[in-house]
Amino acid sequence: MTDAAWRRIEPLLPSQPARGGRWADHRTVLNGILWKLATGVPWLDLPERYGNWKTVYERYRRWAADGTFDAILTQVQVHDDSVGRIDWTVSVDSTIVRAHQHAAGARKRGNRAGRTGHPDEPAGRRSGGLGAG
Repeated sequence: MTDAAWRRIEPLLPSQPARGGRWADHRTVLNGILWKLATGVPWLDLPERYGNWKTVYERYRRWAADGTFDAILTQVQVHDDSVGRIDWTVSVDSTIVRAHQHAAGARKRGNRAGRTGHPDEPAGRRSGGLGAG
């Protein structure tokens, strides 16, 4: 994370709790969260430079639950929108919309007997695959 990004995010992170142990450095933990999310590796495979994987994971869960990440996103969006850095144009491309599995292989009109076309053939499994049905 760059120093500029850190300066924008740091005030939005929770302060050290009054009771209990001292928290690990927020910047190191946040870098660990970002690295994990960018790579998609399991939490257990988090490099040691980010600290204990369980600490990073627990902080991720806590910040997701208490709205810390939502506050960061909102602040960054509001600021960047006010200085014209965000283009709110949205485009939906139908090539990424997947059809339901049942959308393929529908019966054709007039072929009420099923795949084989033989109305006398029993429904269910047979040596050649599924029967009409």
